[in-house]
Amino acid sequence: MIPYSRQQITDSDIAAVVSAIKDDILTGGDKVGEFEQAIAKYVGVKHVVAMNSATSALHVAYLALGVREGDEVVTTPITFAATANAALMAGAEVKFAPVRFDGNIDENALASLITPKTKVITAVDFGGNPVNLDAILKLAKQRGIKVLDDASHALGSSQGGVKVGAKADVSIFSFHPVKPLTTFEGGALATNDDEIARLARLYRSHGIAKKRLWDSDQSVLGYNYRLPDVACALGLNQLKRLDETIAAREKIAKFYDEKFEKNPYFSTVKLPSDVVSSRHLYPILLFRQFWCAKEDIFAALHERGIGVQVHYKPTYKFSFYRERYGDISVPSAEDFYAAELSIPCHQCMSLEDANFVADALFEVLKSFDTPQGCRV
Repeated sequence: MIPYSRQQITDSDIAAVVSAIKDDILTGGDKVGEFEQAIAKYVGVKHVVAMNSATSALHVAYLALGVREGDEVVTTPITFAATANAALMAGAEVKFAPVRFDGNIDENALASLITPKTKVITAVDFGGNPVNLDAILKLAKQRGIKVLDDASHALGSSQGGVKVGAKADVSIFSFHPVKPLTTFEGGALATNDDEIARLARLYRSHGIAKKRLWDSDQSVLGYNYRLPDVACALGLNQLKRLDETIAAREKIAKFYDEKFEKNPYFSTVKLPSDVVSSRHLYPILLFRQFWCAKEDIFAALHERGIGVQVHYKPTYKFSFYRERYGDISVPSAEDFYAAELSIPCHQCMSLEDANFVADALFEVLKSFDTPQGCRV
């Protein structure tokens, strides 16, 4: 099976982890700070706070931005559930915005969703393709709202030479194994704001800070969201070859771009010339006549060893959110969900693998290309 994404663990990664395991301090040691500084330098941001997951980083980001009970967060429904869940964990309610053709939040639809209760707009760089953050930041500044960039997919992405993670009030990254850089599990918060960084470090570790000698003080209700040194050692080593990893993913993506040009079954997402994507995902968008057969197409591809996935079921369609908010419909999100398949695209693939995926995809879709199509 060729998965849609996967980690790559090298001998040098293993050596880095083994070396960290042999250290006297396994958590809260020097490797954490080294990793944070290395990510900060790579992204071009003042502060990075490493945590045990991107979900933890999201939760802390909302808290550090001052989100509390009674506030609202506007975000995209085309994302992993943690983007909205963490806002609820901080006490807010969530409003879901429409999305564009590429799966990113529609910046032109945000103004109508803002109310006096809106505290934060949370964007997601879907698949590694940078969101139109400049437009969102302009609107947010006009309305006195903070912007959180959920860049879980986008470490290493850039637009106009500026790395994703350097512009928003707060950005977060994910180091899950399917991402181009992994720390087993892990995430990080990035910001240029000194106070947000100070609060993030407090929330990460029980809300406790040392005063002097053995004496410490707890000033906020915090959590145990720390990332251990062993994980940071792996991340540090993987960071050394992140650009190489992204370039390998880009090679596969470029092959697909050419192979899929003007095909009769689906469209692809075309990136602007000034964009570098991490290529966390390579989404294809099935034409409407295939939507009703999507489950069968998915199964047929898996039977052929093609590990496609779907990103994402709109968050508001989960039973938890239906019970909380009732029936919600965001047509652009539902159309995207109906159309989207993520096909394999990662650094462990060869061009032969990519050609196998493309040929199998065409073969399967041709078998489902009936004149009657789907009645939707």
